[in-house]
Amino acid sequence: MNISASYIRQQLQGCYPPQEAGNLSRLICCEVLGQQSVDYYLGKDITLSLNEEQELKSILDRLCNFEPIQYIMGTAHFLGRTFRVTPEVLIPRPETEELVELMLGELSSAPSILDIGTGSGCIAVTLAKELSEAQVTAWDVSDSALSVAIANSVALQASVRFEQRDVLTYIPDATEHYDVIVSNPPYIKEAERQDMERNVLDWEPSLALFVPDTDPLRFYRCIAALGTEMLVSGGKLYFEINRAFGEDIVSLLHELKYRDIRLQKDISHNNRFVIAVK
Repeated sequence: MNISASYIRQQLQGCYPPQEAGNLSRLICCEVLGQQSVDYYLGKDITLSLNEEQELKSILDRLCNFEPIQYIMGTAHFLGRTFRVTPEVLIPRPETEELVELMLGELSSAPSILDIGTGSGCIAVTLAKELSEAQVTAWDVSDSALSVAIANSVALQASVRFEQRDVLTYIPDATEHYDVIVSNPPYIKEAERQDMERNVLDWEPSLALFVPDTDPLRFYRCIAALGTEMLVSGGKLYFEINRAFGEDIVSLLHELKYRDIRLQKDISHNNRFVIAVK
């Protein structure tokens, strides 16, 4: 069987907008079926074996059920590295790449770093690779997520210590201190479910996405409070946030006596990051 990118786009057009269908067709042709980029853009056909034809049909069926392409492929890219992803972890987002780039531009070469809610491990592993002398620890409440993160750390030869911790109930040891705490915790209100795309709502882990409408800052409050005990004097706190709660999180950090608090926008000009110093 011979197929082309236009055939794949046609199969997806009832499920996805034209631009997204085009992006998906490029990923399928180049990253799954192995077509060279130049041949893809020239619109050349791909000759498929029977197994490849069946694989393509399965992929298209799964995409039309709104399963994210990253879960279908089992990988996602993050700042130039490839990470394993499964439905047990969130798919890394461009905004989180911005957060890590911000950190890399500000941190010294050898801090001790704690990543709370590590998921796939993309933040912790990237920081460990880019800051070769850093001591990086990563927490997650989910066994399944930690398994994925550990596999990524091993595959990318990163030095990260992983620990299962529930940040909402954790009582720190008096000797446990860090130069930096970073977190991209759950921050989507339950009420926002109705506005979300099916590929997120139906497939990504709710545990890593949602917070109660009655307490949307629960993770920020808890992590910031831990930071008052676990950060060294002058230590830094980095948050990725729900854009609707930037000012509330800034006020929370003021109440906890943090200083040099900054609310920063992402590339789309949404309030997305809060940085503070103990």
